[in-house]
Amino acid sequence: MLFDLMPERNVVSWNSMIAGCVENERVDEAFECFRSMPGRNTASWNAMISGFVRYGRMEEAGSLFDEMPRRNVISYCAMIDGYARNGEIEKARALFDCMPSRNDVSWTVMISGYVANGRFEEARELFERMPDKDVIATTAMIMGYCKEGKMENARILFEDIQFKDCVSFNAMITGYAQNGNGEAALKLHAEMLRRGMKPDHSTLVSVLTACSTLPSLKEGRRTHVIILKRGFDSHLSICNALITMYSKCGGIIGSESAFLHLNNPDLVSWNTIIAAFAQHGLYEKAVSFFSEMRMSGCEPDGVTFLSLLSACGHSGMVNESLHWFDSMVKNYNLIPRLEHYSCLVDILGRAGQLEKAYSMIKEMPFEPDSGIWGALLSGCCAYSNAELGQLAAEKYFELDPQNSGAYVVLSNIYAAAGMWKEVKRVRGLMKEQGVKKKPAYSWMEIGSKVHFFVGGDVSHPNIEEIYSQLKNMGLQMKRMEDVDEIYMAWSCYG
Repeated sequence: MLFDLMPERNVVSWNSMIAGCVENERVDEAFECFRSMPGRNTASWNAMISGFVRYGRMEEAGSLFDEMPRRNVISYCAMIDGYARNGEIEKARALFDCMPSRNDVSWTVMISGYVANGRFEEARELFERMPDKDVIATTAMIMGYCKEGKMENARILFEDIQFKDCVSFNAMITGYAQNGNGEAALKLHAEMLRRGMKPDHSTLVSVLTACSTLPSLKEGRRTHVIILKRGFDSHLSICNALITMYSKCGGIIGSESAFLHLNNPDLVSWNTIIAAFAQHGLYEKAVSFFSEMRMSGCEPDGVTFLSLLSACGHSGMVNESLHWFDSMVKNYNLIPRLEHYSCLVDILGRAGQLEKAYSMIKEMPFEPDSGIWGALLSGCCAYSNAELGQLAAEKYFELDPQNSGAYVVLSNIYAAAGMWKEVKRVRGLMKEQGVKKKPAYSWMEIGSKVHFFVGGDVSHPNIEEIYSQLKNMGLQMKRMEDVDEIYMAWSCYG
């Protein structure tokens, strides 16, 4: 080691050695260096405390902090951040309150700690008291408002930031994407690009999430081009988001291409591509990739088997679904969760095996939720089983009395059986409970916009324009599909 060969070592070289050990996860060696130092300065203590904090060794960090002869703002901030990261928010606040002096970083660390621990009201109270609100503290508060779903409050704070940076844009874009406002997320991303800012991997994952929620394949492809230009096309989280985006936007070829571009897919990557094939009813593809996953040495988890069950459900494969359910338990020692049972009940119900589905519900090791009863109810509707349907509906109403779907399905079961008095009773029950049927809607992407249509509605503000565009596109549709295939290949493989 070069350090051992140094003829003379000063405090700076010792501190560099401590920092290097910490960076390479050799914390115990860093501590040996610290204890061996002939003389220490404040930076030495801070480097060692920060090292313990970084790896969650708060007891050792606290002991060192108590021994420290002279503490500065950095020492306090390191400890406050460490306590907050480990969920010890009261200890963090106690340290913050006893600080002899504070700077912007101190306030920001404490506010961020509150936000990260879900203590938003305390974060807001502290933010209002903060003397000089910098962009980092404001961004932390934006994240807090986004977590609370208060996007208007978040946007007000965002607009108040005079010099917005990539992190503040990311906070708002992520907030919009996670709260289901994909259009606002994409508009903000466009503004970010107009200002000459370069999106990082966090920005791009959020933008892809926004494209998935809209869903907008065209915007997703544009984002894919940016990913290629920024050199993020092998980044795990981005590739996983690409797989999901293409799948949810109907471009399963793009999902597979994005996955094949990965050098070392992790469990999330495998689960995401298997789920994508399942969503599109491609059972054989899902099973094929599961086999490849096992050959690569990656062990499946409960999410993997949920995707395989989903693939069976989309393809109506009852025997195969029972095989995967049994294999999950016997071959991989995984305990089925509620969602696995729900998926299997849905498959059995769709196949008309209602009694078997009901038996499985009764034998479950936990109480069924509304999703389980809803799956059985749907099967009863498809096969006109009024008796079991009524039982499933009653159980469903106990758990979710305001969901209109169960009332409508039960009413349809009675109507199919000619039980008109029961139909009237169910409709009367809906009125008593104040339940209103939610209208169905569909969507289509034309040009650069996604249009949503409510069932039976012809009052869309752009209906004439949309009809005209569709008519004009009719003769060119095949040619456009060809262009799309070429574009997708270029996007995925550079």
